[in-house]
Amino acid sequence: MPQAAPSKSFLSTRLFPGLVIFLFGSAAYLYTFPQPNVFYAVIVLLHAVAGIIVALLLAFFLFRLFKYGSVVSALGWALLFAGAIVGLILIKTGTSRAEWNLLYLHILLSLAGAGIVFAEWSGKHGWLSPGVGNSIIRCSICLLALAGLGAGARYLRESRWQNHARIQNPSMPPATMNGEGDGPDGPFFPSSAQVYGAQKIPSKFFMESESCKRCHEDIYNQWFSSAHHFSSFNNQWYRKSIEYMQDTIGTKPSKWCGGCHDPAVLYSGLMDTPIKQIVHRPESQAGLGCMMCHSIADVKSSMGQGDFYLEYPKLHELAATKNPLERAFHDFLVKLNPEPHRRVFLKPFMREQTAEFCSSCHKVHLDVPVNHYRWVRGFNEYDNWQASGVSGQGARSFYYPAKPSQCADCHMPQTRSNDSGNVGGFVHSHRFPGANTAVPTANDDPEQLKITEDFLKSGILSVDIFALSPARSEPQPGVANQSDLSTTFAVGEEAETKTVSDQELDALPVTAPLNRVHPTLRRGDTVRIDVVVRTKKIGHFFPGGTVDAYDTWLELKATDDKGQTIFWSGSVEDNGKGAVEKGAHFYRSLQVDAHGNRINKRNAWSTRAVVYVHLIPPGAADTVHYRLRIPETSGDKITLHARLCYRKFAWWNTQFSFAGVVDPNQTNGDVAPDHDDRKFVFSGSLQGISAKEEKIPDIPIVALAEDEVTLNVAPRNTALPGPETVLQAGDWQRWNDYGIGLLLQGDMKAAQAAFEKVTEIDPKNPDGWVNIGRAAVQEGDMDRARTVLSKALTLSPDLARAHFFYAKVLRSNGHYDEAADQLRKVLVQYPRDRVALNDLGRILFLQRKYADAVKVLQSVLAVDPEDLQAHYNLMLCYNGMGDQKQAHEHEVRYLRFKADEAAQAITGPYRQLNPEDNNERQAIHEHVSAPLATGRLGTVSRRIPATRSETSQTALVGGSR
Repeated sequence: MPQAAPSKSFLSTRLFPGLVIFLFGSAAYLYTFPQPNVFYAVIVLLHAVAGIIVALLLAFFLFRLFKYGSVVSALGWALLFAGAIVGLILIKTGTSRAEWNLLYLHILLSLAGAGIVFAEWSGKHGWLSPGVGNSIIRCSICLLALAGLGAGARYLRESRWQNHARIQNPSMPPATMNGEGDGPDGPFFPSSAQVYGAQKIPSKFFMESESCKRCHEDIYNQWFSSAHHFSSFNNQWYRKSIEYMQDTIGTKPSKWCGGCHDPAVLYSGLMDTPIKQIVHRPESQAGLGCMMCHSIADVKSSMGQGDFYLEYPKLHELAATKNPLERAFHDFLVKLNPEPHRRVFLKPFMREQTAEFCSSCHKVHLDVPVNHYRWVRGFNEYDNWQASGVSGQGARSFYYPAKPSQCADCHMPQTRSNDSGNVGGFVHSHRFPGANTAVPTANDDPEQLKITEDFLKSGILSVDIFALSPARSEPQPGVANQSDLSTTFAVGEEAETKTVSDQELDALPVTAPLNRVHPTLRRGDTVRIDVVVRTKKIGHFFPGGTVDAYDTWLELKATDDKGQTIFWSGSVEDNGKGAVEKGAHFYRSLQVDAHGNRINKRNAWSTRAVVYVHLIPPGAADTVHYRLRIPETSGDKITLHARLCYRKFAWWNTQFSFAGVVDPNQTNGDVAPDHDDRKFVFSGSLQGISAKEEKIPDIPIVALAEDEVTLNVAPRNTALPGPETVLQAGDWQRWNDYGIGLLLQGDMKAAQAAFEKVTEIDPKNPDGWVNIGRAAVQEGDMDRARTVLSKALTLSPDLARAHFFYAKVLRSNGHYDEAADQLRKVLVQYPRDRVALNDLGRILFLQRKYADAVKVLQSVLAVDPEDLQAHYNLMLCYNGMGDQKQAHEHEVRYLRFKADEAAQAITGPYRQLNPEDNNERQAIHEHVSAPLATGRLGTVSRRIPATRSETSQTALVGGSR
C-alpha cells in the first residue's frame, strides 16, 4: 500500500494552510482595494514574503505531492507552483503596466490552482461522493465561484475608482467671489484652491520633483525645461507682474495668481510676505513641480480659478526621504505594487476629463477682491474648446476634425520612453509644447525653444493671399458692436453673439484665388488685397492664454522686381527686434484702465474696458483687408508676401519686465488699483533678474504660416479685364474660409457671395448651403435662409448645424413647436451644446412651458454655471412660475456676469489718441502701409496720422494714454 505520510504531514501542518489562506485573503484585499496607507504597504510586503515561503515549500514537497496525490490534485498543485514562480519573477520585475500580462497570469494560475486543490480537499471531507464525474463537478463549481469573486473584485476595483471624484459643476455658482474657495478668511483666497483638512502644505512637498526622477527620468527631464517648471518667480515676466501687483494693490490679491503659479509659496503660507523679500528663496524658484498637478484630488467645477482640492499624501515623506535605505524600501514597494501610487497621482479625471482638469488653471475670472470693481472674465481656454467641433460637443462649427481632441492630444504628445508607467514604450510629453518662446530664450534652452517653434510651425494655421478687388472709398471709423458679456477674452460658439457691421456694404466682385488667376495690376491704381488666416489644428481661440501680453500680427509686404518695397504693414522697429508698427492687424485683447491707460504690464486687475478683441475661433478664419496703391515707379512684377507672426511676450512688456522703472523725471503720475498714470523707462538694474544672463532677452519672432503670390504690373492706361474667379474642386475650403472670415466680421453680402462659390464648386456639399443660410439668418433674410437650409437638409438630413439654423427661421416665423423639434434633433447629437440648449429653453419659455424650460436651462448650467443667457432665462422662468426666491438667485448671477456697458465710454479718449487701434476696433476695416523711406524703399503710402503715444515706443511709454 502506498505511503501517504509525507504529503499528509505537509498538508496537515498549520504553517502551509495558514500561508495559503493568508495569500488568498491578502491578494483579494490588495487587488480589490488599493490604498495609499501604511497598512496596505505592510500587507503588500507580507504577501510577498508569504509567497516566497510558499514557493519554497512547494518546491520542496512538489514531487511527493505529485507521487502520492490524485491526477486532479497534482494539476492543482502544479498550477499553484507555476503561479508561485511567476510571483517570484514579479517580485524581481515589479508589477508596472509593462508587466501586467505577468501579473494577471500570476493571478489566474494561482486562483485556478487554489480552486482545484480546494475542490479535491473538500471531496475528501465529504463534499460529493468520490469519482471522476463528481471531481469535475467540484472543480467546476469552485472555479466558477472564484471567477465570480474575481469579476466582483474587478468591478469594485475599477468601477468605484473610475467614478471617483468626477468633475461636475454645481447647480448654482456663488453669488460673489466671497463664496469661492475658503472665502475671505481662507489662507489662499482669492484663489479658489483648497486643501483637504483646511491645512497648509509644507513647501518641500512641491520642491521635490527630483524624487520622481528615480522612476520617471524622461518625464522629469522634459518637465525641467517646460513652462510649468518656470511658472513662478523663476520666470522674470511673471515675477515682475507680481512685484508690480503687490506694490500696487497689496499681497493678498496676488494669491489669486499664486493658486496656480506658486504652490510652494502660497500653500505654505509664504505669500503673505511681499515677494521682493523672498524672491531668491528656493520656494520662490520652484515653479509648478510634479506634486502640484498630480496631488489635485478633486476638481470642483470647470469655472477655473484654481477651483480644486489638494491632498497631502501621507507617505510623501517616505518617498522624498534622503535616507538611502528608506528610499530604496519605498521604491521597492511602489515597484512591487504601483497601483496605490498611481491612484494618488493619476486620478481618472486626469485622463477622462482632461479638458475640465486643465480648466482649473487655464480659465480665470477677476472680481472685487482682486480688481476692486466687479466680475470680469480673464483668459479662458476651456469654454471655446467645449463649444467647438474640436471637442465634439459643439453643433455649429464650420469644421470638424476626424475625431474629437482634448488638451493633452496637442500639448502632451506621445514620446518614446522606457520610464516606469510607459504604455507601449510611450509617455505623454511633459514639455507641454505650446507657444512660450520667451522662457526658453531667457533660459538659453535651445532644445525647448526648437520644440516650441516646431510646434508653432507644424501647420496649426494657414495664411492665404486670396483675393483682389477694386478699392472702395476711404473707410470711415464707426462704432463697433460690443458683446454684452463681461470679458477681456473673445466670445466664440460658446455664446450667441451677433456681429453686425455698421457699414452697409454691397458685395464687390473679386478676383480669386490669386495664385490661380494671376491678375495684372495697373500703375496708379489702388486695390484691396484680402488675406485669409485659418485655424486648422487648434482647439481654442488663436492666440490663446493671456492675449493682452503677446505680439501676434499679420504682416503683408509688397516688393517689386526692382527691389523696392512698395507696401509694408506689420513691420518691426530696430531691424526686427523692436516694437511692431501700430497699424498692423493684431490678434489680441486691447484693454484700458479707468483713466484710459493701456493695460500692458499684466495689470489685469486695472482693466475697466476693452477697446477690441481679435481672436480666431477653432476651425474658423479671419479675412484681413489691405489697401494697396501701385506706385508709378513700380517694376513690372510685384510679389506679395504674408506672414503670420508671433512673439511671446510683447516687446514693451519684455522691456518693462526686465528693466522697467518709474520715470524719475515725472512729477504728476498717479497710481491706484484702477489706474496707473505713471510713465516708465527701461533703465532699471538687471542684477539678480530671473534669467540665465543679466540682459534683456531678444525674443524671437516666429512665422507661424506664410504665403506668397507674384502679380504682373501694367502701365497706367492699359485696359484690364474684369474680375475673374477660377473654381477648382480642391479650392472649396479656400472659398469657404474666405466667406467665414467675412461672416465673422459682419460683411454678410460678401460672405454669402463667397459661400455661393462653394456651392458652384460642389452643389452636393452641404457646407456652402448651410453657411449661406447662416449669413442670411444673421442678416434677417429668413426667406432665403429657409430655401438654402432646406437644400442642405436634403443633402444631409442629419446635419446638426443645418437643423440649428433652420430652427432660427422657424422661430422667427412663430413656429415654436417646429423650431423646438429642430433643436431636439441637434441635441440628440450634441447634448452639451449650450447655445442650442439656451435656444430650446427660450422657446419653451415663450410657450410658457416654464417647468420644461427650467429643466433644459439647468442642463446649460451643468456645462457652464456662469452662462449669462441661462441665468437670464431662468430668472424669467421662475418669475413666470411665481418662485421669486429662485428668480432672485438667478437675477443676482445674471447681474454678476453681465458686462458693465457704460464702461465703453472710457475707450473714447484712448481711441481718439490712437486712431490705429480705433481702426482695428471696427468690424470691417482696412490696413495701409507703414511709412516707407522714399528712395531707399520706394513710395510712401498714406497712413493714419501718428499720435504722440506712437512716437518713440522705445522711450517713455507707460499707460499709452
